[in-house]
Amino acid sequence: MDVAVVGDPESVGRRAAVLVLQGLGEDPALVLGVATGSSPVSTYRALAEARREGTDFSRVRVVALDEYVGLPETDPRSYHAFVWREIAQPLRIPRDNVLVPDGNAPDPEAACAAFEEALRAWGGTGIQLLGIGRNGHVGFNEPGSALDSRTRRSALSETTRADNARFFPRPEDVPAYCLTQGVGTIAEARTIVLVASGPHKAAAVAAAVEGPVTEACPASFLQRHRDATMVLDPAAAAGLAGHRVSEPTRHRRSGPA
Repeated sequence: MDVAVVGDPESVGRRAAVLVLQGLGEDPALVLGVATGSSPVSTYRALAEARREGTDFSRVRVVALDEYVGLPETDPRSYHAFVWREIAQPLRIPRDNVLVPDGNAPDPEAACAAFEEALRAWGGTGIQLLGIGRNGHVGFNEPGSALDSRTRRSALSETTRADNARFFPRPEDVPAYCLTQGVGTIAEARTIVLVASGPHKAAAVAAAVEGPVTEACPASFLQRHRDATMVLDPAAAAGLAGHRVSEPTRHRRSGPA
């Protein structure tokens, strides 16, 4: 695992965007896994700036990590809406090139299987962008999620629902369930870039990077990934031993190449 500590949240977004653009340069039809939430927004803004400067994203395929169960796709708080608003439209990515789990499917198990099949048909994820929850979750894989788990229906923890309550009129309006790519599904991405900023992420980052690889911290699977980079601001990196503002450096607990 590589860890890059940069000056501020905007720098986090720009550094992550550089890694995506490098992958796009190698594969114009890149399958880009995207995370929702606040952490990666600066990355998407940096990518949109690159598009305005002439970078072509028209062949990129976008795959979302998760979706709420029971929230209409047209609801602005749905992840269908987020991906279209924050990523696909600014990057001029065709709607047919966007894949999001179907949180309104009458048969969630079949919807999850169909999602995995569609991702396989695209050749799997080339670069996966991730955030990290305060409890170490990635996607909506809460603590206790099996490290070989696949896309499935899952209950959201009270910590995650509380963190997401700011997007809803009342805390009780936050959906209790989601469809999420599993840790095992995410781990199959050829490259993973996790972004985090702020002191509220420091404990989870430290557990993911320097703690044991354990289902108690789903993000810890990154230690074993062949090509994973964490891009952090100093506040998010504050719990790491010997962190500094730097170019990416190989962390001492790195996994196999």
